[in-house]
Amino acid sequence: MSKYDIIVLGSGPGGYVTAIRASQLGFKTAIIEKESLGGVCLNWGCIPTKALLKSAQVFDYLKHAEDYGLTVKDADKDFTKVVERSRGVADGMSKGVQFLMKKNKIDVINGFGKIKPGKKVEVDGKEYTADHIIIATGARSRELPNLKQDGKKVIGYREAMTLKKQPKSMIVVGSGAIGVEFAHFYNAMGTEVTIVEYLPHLVPLEDEDVSKQFERSFKKAGIKVMTSSSVEKLDTSGKTVKATVKTKKGEEVLEAEVVLSAVGITSNLENIGLEDVGIVTDRDKIMVNDWYQTNIPGYYAIGDVVPGPALAHVASAEGITCVEKIAGMHVEAIDYGNIPGCTYATPEIASVGMTEKQAKEAGYELKVGKFPFSASGKASAAGTKDGFVKVIFDAKYGEWLGCHMIGAGVTDMIAEAVLGRKLETTGHEVLKAIHPHPTMSEAVMEAVADAYDEVIHL
Repeated sequence: MSKYDIIVLGSGPGGYVTAIRASQLGFKTAIIEKESLGGVCLNWGCIPTKALLKSAQVFDYLKHAEDYGLTVKDADKDFTKVVERSRGVADGMSKGVQFLMKKNKIDVINGFGKIKPGKKVEVDGKEYTADHIIIATGARSRELPNLKQDGKKVIGYREAMTLKKQPKSMIVVGSGAIGVEFAHFYNAMGTEVTIVEYLPHLVPLEDEDVSKQFERSFKKAGIKVMTSSSVEKLDTSGKTVKATVKTKKGEEVLEAEVVLSAVGITSNLENIGLEDVGIVTDRDKIMVNDWYQTNIPGYYAIGDVVPGPALAHVASAEGITCVEKIAGMHVEAIDYGNIPGCTYATPEIASVGMTEKQAKEAGYELKVGKFPFSASGKASAAGTKDGFVKVIFDAKYGEWLGCHMIGAGVTDMIAEAVLGRKLETTGHEVLKAIHPHPTMSEAVMEAVADAYDEVIHL
């Protein structure tokens, strides 16, 4: 039996980051993975989707070259090569994780891991033991009874990333990040896309102003948007899929070649031995404390299998916090109120903290500022004037309660607000921090100036 200090079950951005930090801290570490190193994020999620979206962006630039004074004749796409590029990017990232495992002297155990009592893990009949076992098995596409995925006509995100042939038409069910990113990609490639959302707005977790702007942009791009609507049933018996959609006005039957189900995710908890060890779960989440300890000593859980935002950067932060606590370091519990969320469609969305509605409901007196990219010199020069930056401050103490952005490149800008909030920055301090001109980022300073009635360029 092989003995380790720490065994990590799952090698996604939660698991592999946890293993590397554990090794850095001097722990003899092993990681168990049943598929490819990097998990869903590197192989089937964050990274390959961004590669697809980059191809869509370049194709869109080519189609609108005249807007920039350029002439491009007969611009076309090769869908198969677009998918191949995306897979190549994912493979390269997975190989990068393999290199990191070797560099950090982490043993990689290939196979399906199952935890057992007595701090043991069994992988394909062989037992391993460790002082600490960290569960990081992630999540997969959620299936609803009326949206059963067959991998051909009704698909999840995996199939959406590797279709052999571009569909002429697609219905996307759900408008979270996964749904809208694929809706944008396929629409940009020339597929006729309809997006169906149960709640009143697309990207329903975002600030309402952002959701409304996003809907306008999607409609302008030619995507059919159906909100306050639900897919009641699917008929896959013919050559196409017929979807019965319930709307405010009654039922409507839509027809498409493919239906993409993007109605959320479900944790990978089945058959990994939780019941044998006696680890407490609630619905499809493992219950943990601030340091990711389960109710059974020596067993921990991080990432999509525990409550909280199912985001790669959250899983990584949780894993680092978990092993640093095991090492006896002084660590702070993660502030889940300061987690940035990003959506990489066109326009991009990025946000952190409270929405305006949440801040009002919490009883704050607010100072709200907004700066549209239509007033930004950099955005005008780049031809990306859709969107804005919105900031929310507590009027009494100047606390930065929330920041919401929609537009080109905003996913790279949101970190300013995350860091500012972490350092308890006030609106006045943001105003007096000189931002470079011309940049998209100066829109943050301008939005803050608007909140305090000092805006210059509006």
